[in-house]
Amino acid sequence: MDQMPLHEALADRERVLNAFLDGEGRLTAMPAKHRKRLVVLDHIARVFEPGRRYTEVEVNAMARAFHDDVAMVRRYLVDSGFLSRADGVYWRSGGSVD
Repeated sequence: MDQMPLHEALADRERVLNAFLDGEGRLTAMPAKHRKRLVVLDHIARVFEPGRRYTEVEVNAMARAFHDDVAMVRRYLVDSGFLSRADGVYWRSGGSVD
């Protein structure tokens, strides 16, 4: 797997988001390329407040705003290090902040 730093992937942030999000901000497809997927996942992760704990129900509700396949979104966020999970609780553990 490509281990590109997030800051490098974000260089093309606007172009990637325009390609993979519709006019309402919903994900049209999960990018196959790791670099582009990092950009999309970083965008999604920004809705999660650093330091706050979330139940799986809350994570699903927030992920549903981006895509109906909440399990896919949740899994990518965790697998890519944007969210961490333990005992059914999730928290933001990566990504950029404003």
